[in-house]
Amino acid sequence: MNTKNAFATASSLYQKGQYTRALETLNELLNVDTSPRTYALLAKTLLKLGFKSDAARSYELAGRQKPYREDYLREALLLHFAGGDEDATLSIGSLILPQAFKDPELAYALSSIFLSRQQKDLLAGFKTVLVEGPELKHRMMAAKLLTDDLYDEGNRHIVATLFKKHPDNIIFRTLYLIFARELSDLATVDKHMAPVLASLAKGSLDYVRPDNPFFHLHWCGDEAINKFAVHDTAPLPVGHAEARRKAPHRWGDKIRIGYLSSDFWPGHATMKLLQRTLELHDRDRFEITLFDHSPLSSQHAEDFDYSKWGTMVDIRSLSNQAAAEAIRARGIDILVDIKGHTKDSRVRILNHMAAPIQTAWLGFPGSAVNIDLDYIIGDPYVLPDHSKPHFHEKFCRLPECYQPNDPLYRPKPRPTTRAQHELPEDAFVFASFNGNRKITSHMIDVWCNILKRTKNSVLWLLCNGPRAEANLWARLEARGVNRKRVIFTTRIHYEDHIDRQQLADLGLDTFPVNGHTTTSEQLWGGLPVLTMKGTNFASRVSESLLTAIGVPDLVAADVQAYEDMAVELASQPGRIAALKETLTANRYIMPLFDAERFTNHLETAYEMMAGRARQGLGPDHMDVPALPVRTEPFLVESQNAAAIAAE
Repeated sequence: MNTKNAFATASSLYQKGQYTRALETLNELLNVDTSPRTYALLAKTLLKLGFKSDAARSYELAGRQKPYREDYLREALLLHFAGGDEDATLSIGSLILPQAFKDPELAYALSSIFLSRQQKDLLAGFKTVLVEGPELKHRMMAAKLLTDDLYDEGNRHIVATLFKKHPDNIIFRTLYLIFARELSDLATVDKHMAPVLASLAKGSLDYVRPDNPFFHLHWCGDEAINKFAVHDTAPLPVGHAEARRKAPHRWGDKIRIGYLSSDFWPGHATMKLLQRTLELHDRDRFEITLFDHSPLSSQHAEDFDYSKWGTMVDIRSLSNQAAAEAIRARGIDILVDIKGHTKDSRVRILNHMAAPIQTAWLGFPGSAVNIDLDYIIGDPYVLPDHSKPHFHEKFCRLPECYQPNDPLYRPKPRPTTRAQHELPEDAFVFASFNGNRKITSHMIDVWCNILKRTKNSVLWLLCNGPRAEANLWARLEARGVNRKRVIFTTRIHYEDHIDRQQLADLGLDTFPVNGHTTTSEQLWGGLPVLTMKGTNFASRVSESLLTAIGVPDLVAADVQAYEDMAVELASQPGRIAALKETLTANRYIMPLFDAERFTNHLETAYEMMAGRARQGLGPDHMDVPALPVRTEPFLVESQNAAAIAAE
């Protein structure tokens, strides 16, 4: 056979649309000619005949002959991807990876697979090419590849580019607003929230459904609406939860508790709350396992004996399905997710039937959307009866406060001075140490009213950087507040932060997201915090904390009462002094910092959950009974120091 003539004949037949005859000619030709051009023509012909998987293999055979033909390998990769052959797609991708950082189609295919396999460390280089891609699907993928780092300039550039190109795209607007809030760019937030609020006023949830549930809470305090922020989480199949609960399970003498988190390192805010509770769990009644996907860099930052908390099981490299299988293999009775819809969460592991009882606690202040959960652990303040219709989970309410607090390792405030922190000695100091994303335009306006109504007062305001500071200045000055009335500060070492809080006179809480760990830190440091009645879990946390430390009078009825009370307290130094004395006196006797009491209540909750499940009963709302009120301190300073030294 004359290969040159045979190839010319096949090519001519292909050009004329006679694909079957071209295929016959090529099949004969391949007996003597397996060159790249022959396989490539075969691939094109097979594609015309609808044999996509065969075409993909032919392109691959054409491209893999050395020297590699990247153009043929590209076509093979895209066909394999379209046909759902992920392994073949990745195999070719390893050969032409540099091209994928310039080609949005290749970047899209590889990103889709890496994302589904939780291989997020391999995705960073694709965002830039995808955001400039010609199709909307490329840009949507770029949005999915954004990391949780809201201070990353690359992330910020991508979000700005997406919104500029698609100003009417709801998802891109939502992302743009998240980044604007983080920088306290209140003018931008007000401008681009206008259509969101207008749509919501008409009863539409178009701007709510694609919103990230965590960031959604920062602008919407209505729990009837919060439950519809689903982001990209698909609904569970009908009967999924019931099937999980009825799956065979062996109960043991001890209740096996599994905690799921990425926060298992002492420096994280969550562990500053939870550490002592993990240590106090009764090992005669409970077996504690920590399913860990924490950053290794954070865990290695300091020498720490993690075995005090429980048995650590590393699930970092496991898919959600594999992680759920690892949890089932250990016979976990109650799986407790302490992340929810927050940074670095793996909450979707719960959608793979990991345990007969699955509960949410501590990390996310609201209902987890499209996540298979039986319970949410709260208290009567954050989860009042009238909130039940707005949660997907059943309420498990601890009697006093849902937030654990560690009185043993948390540093006690040391003496410091206003001069050390550049605060005026004779002024009344209002303070806000909450994250900047929690400071809304309305909150700033209320604070401006407070400053204008009080003489010789200043606002001491934590700020996350120069850009946020400039944005906040712009809003404050626009409301007629003199620069001398506001003192910006930055994040400092944790022990020093605990010290400095006592220098303020009154903490000012934020809405619709309160201070959570921030509020309990201020109360530990002896600083009274003013809050008001909330409208959802996130805005009721400070009420729970203030009540648990014995100062419920600092919960105002509404925003006007909050403003009026701040003004009133600024003129009553004696009352402020009395509140500070109360916080100091109550530190080691009231429930807020009583880790032993809290742990007993939590363990009772677990026993109540397990009791229902053992009887074959489904989850239901439950209230944990309170232990008798303490009449003696649970800890004194000398005991505190001795216990830490012993550790």
